[in-house]
Amino acid sequence: MTAPKYRVVDHATDNMVSVATLYNRSHYSEVLMAALNFYTSPGSRGRIVHWMLEEVGVPYEVTVVPPGTSSQDSQYLSVNPMGKVPSLVHGETVVTEAAAICVYLADVFPDATLAPNHDQRGAYYRWLFFAAGPLEAAITNKMLGFVVPTELRKSVGYGSFEKVIDVLEGAVSHQQYIAGNEFSAADVYVGSQIGLGLQFGSIEKRPAFEKYWERLSLRQAYIRTQELEAKLV
Repeated sequence: MTAPKYRVVDHATDNMVSVATLYNRSHYSEVLMAALNFYTSPGSRGRIVHWMLEEVGVPYEVTVVPPGTSSQDSQYLSVNPMGKVPSLVHGETVVTEAAAICVYLADVFPDATLAPNHDQRGAYYRWLFFAAGPLEAAITNKMLGFVVPTELRKSVGYGSFEKVIDVLEGAVSHQQYIAGNEFSAADVYVGSQIGLGLQFGSIEKRPAFEKYWERLSLRQAYIRTQELEAKLV
């Protein structure tokens, strides 16, 4: 639907605005008010999105997808054909993949200030997708016992596990948060990867990682998430 290009008074500001502007505001308000349904399983990557939802601070419903349930027999496939969690359904919008959900929530709920200004988003996007790509792949391959042969490192997106960890260490060593001096959705995602890595031994305990994770784990939203996750179990 295309809104007419007339101009009217916006009584909230007493300014003249286009009907299209008011239409877009109304549509955006409908988006904000749409129900949020969060699909997760205890002990899964859903913990990342659970924390993000608590940081955003808006109401949401939790649907638990039981571990071990055959995804081929589950209605959940209509939400995520991969049968994986987490997933988020917001009104008619479906978002999967933890990093994508974190970015989506930060954008749709800007009042939570979990995304930097557009002219400062370089580091924000960089480290979010570094953690979702090279870091995730490197940790998974190491866990499975796969080591990239030296002569093939140029053919692998992350090169080597050691290089990825060294680069990540540098990223959290020189500033308070991953994308600057303000906490953002990137810290939820990157921090979760580091926190879980330290917990399970997939990331070695380096001072820079421990100090960074200590700052994040003291956030009230994270503490609430831990309590809520315990109830899910």
